[in-house]
This record gives sequence, C-alpha cells and structure tokens, in this order.
Amino acid sequence: MRRVCFLLQVKKDRLDEYKERHRHVWPEMLEALHQTGWRNYSLFLRDDGLLVGYLETLDFEQALAGMASKEVNTRWQREMAGFFEGGDRKKADEQMATLPEVFHLD
Repeated sequence: MRRVCFLLQVKKDRLDEYKERHRHVWPEMLEALHQTGWRNYSLFLRDDGLLVGYLETLDFEQALAGMASKEVNTRWQREMAGFFEGGDRKKADEQMATLPEVFHLD
C-alpha cells in the first residue's frame, strides 16, 4: 500500500463553504472513491487555506485515472473548482502537489 500526501490551496474567502461541502459529500462520490482504490482518505485544512490530503492506495496514478473516468467526479470537480487558487485553470485533482514520504513509523 502506498501512502500519498498532497497539498492544495483553498481560497480564504471560501473556507467555511468548503468545510460545509465536505460535511455532505455525495454518497455516489464516496462510492466512486472506494471503487477506485482510495483508502484511509483524509483532508486537513489550515486557517490560511492550505489543504493537506492523505490517502493510501495500491497505485495513485491508477486511483486518479479511475476517478477521472467517473461521471460523478466530473460533476464534483466542476462544482469544487471555484474553491481553489488557480482552480479556473485546472481541476483540483489535476493540481495536487504530492509530497515525498521521508519517514513512517510502522
């Protein structure tokens, strides 16, 4: 299992709405994430808009491609694009800046 950590930047004026949207993630979106191998997926949001995501998956590129093929992901990404800095250029799942793992306590 590969551990993946990524960063995104949420617009400061949209933080509360971003949090609220994630209290009500669509059931079909949750199912799509599960079907495409996203496990132990968490998001953490700092007050300045820094979003840190963490997940475990067998193959991150395959997990991203799997989600990209899902119609529900297309809808979700379209609705969420305005929350991110630079979101007008790319979908959030195309902007993820992954971080290399340097330590893991097993």
